Amino acid sequence: MKYDFTSIIDRKGKDAIAVDVDAGIALGFLGAKDQKVREGFDVIPMWVADMNFPTVPTIPEAIIARAKHPAYGYFNATDEYFDSIIRWHETRNGVTGLTKEHIGYENGVLGGVISALNVFCSKGDKVLLHSPTYIGFTNSLTNNGYDMVLSPMKKDEEGVWRMDFEDMEEKIRTQNIHAAVFCSPHNPCGRVWERWELEKAMALFEKYDVKVVSDEIWSDIILKGHKHTPTQSVSDWARQNTVAVYAPSKTFNLAGLVGSYHIIYNKTIRDRVEKESSLPHYNDMNVLSMHALIGAYKPEGYEWCDELCETITGNIDYACDYIKEHFKGVEVSKPEGTYMLFLDCTKWCEEHGKTIDEVQRAGIEVGVIWQDGRIFHGPCAIRMNLALPLSRVQEAFDRLDKYVFNA
Repeated sequence: MKYDFTSIIDRKGKDAIAVDVDAGIALGFLGAKDQKVREGFDVIPMWVADMNFPTVPTIPEAIIARAKHPAYGYFNATDEYFDSIIRWHETRNGVTGLTKEHIGYENGVLGGVISALNVFCSKGDKVLLHSPTYIGFTNSLTNNGYDMVLSPMKKDEEGVWRMDFEDMEEKIRTQNIHAAVFCSPHNPCGRVWERWELEKAMALFEKYDVKVVSDEIWSDIILKGHKHTPTQSVSDWARQNTVAVYAPSKTFNLAGLVGSYHIIYNKTIRDRVEKESSLPHYNDMNVLSMHALIGAYKPEGYEWCDELCETITGNIDYACDYIKEHFKGVEVSKPEGTYMLFLDCTKWCEEHGKTIDEVQRAGIEVGVIWQDGRIFHGPCAIRMNLALPLSRVQEAFDRLDKYVFNA
């Protein structure tokens, strides 16, 4: 490979909660504040959605080049910024007709989700989501006074997570739901929705006049054999009634720089969302964030992203094969996108008389820092991040084999 996805980078003291767990901050978030990693085991960060690869070099180059100029005053986003976004979506996802006016800045994807819901809903309104559900949706919607209505996904005969369209329709119809938050690709289950699934979901939303907020922050991390279809592309109705939210942060590990964007084709909706986003007077772009996106969306970024997806595909193949061969009773639906696994430990826990708390704590004790799946509405689940060098993935699974699942 041209880029480095094998080196183990030292992030200690470099503003990374993923690895700085010794202070108890991360372990507190994980529900294990009083727990320590056993002496002799280093930390393998496999929880928060943060990659442990050095990003594409054009990003720090762009930041450093801009930072060398000693003035950082007020500014407007440049044409290069918008052109970079338009070119990225056209090249990677076949998007046509996207122009500068359709694109608007958001500090974060979740902020964009809430701004859109504030336009579509009144406080206290019911909003449809699928479960398992990203904890960020749970927290932001709850904090902003929305009533989440969860439609549980089901696994088909091949173990693939699918939307339950009958359940969705029943809840939309009987509970007067007129807004849905869609996650594409899905976090934490890793589904990359097929076009027919999106078409069927959008037709259902159109039938009941349900406006859609589509979180597509994971849309660049697509595994071998799969393809992302933008939600807005499946029908004219979807294009005019969907707010899509994107960011380079998951793809290139830029969350610490802050900076997302929405794509809204419907002018009336766009004007209202932009007004809503402006109300707190803090939704403003950072100049270094702008240059980071431009650096990310350079030709080198396209190559780097392709190599990232190849690397993640290899890690997920390794992990899923290992689980199948060595962790009897642990089930996982193989992801098609993202770099997360969502382990169902129900059968293993029943067979061994253990709780999911005990499983999680046993992993943390030997340095495998993974995440309780209950906060994602998985009753006996673990969410696991595989965006790190394969050697670290292999070490983590060796520890889980010896000290957790086959101890």
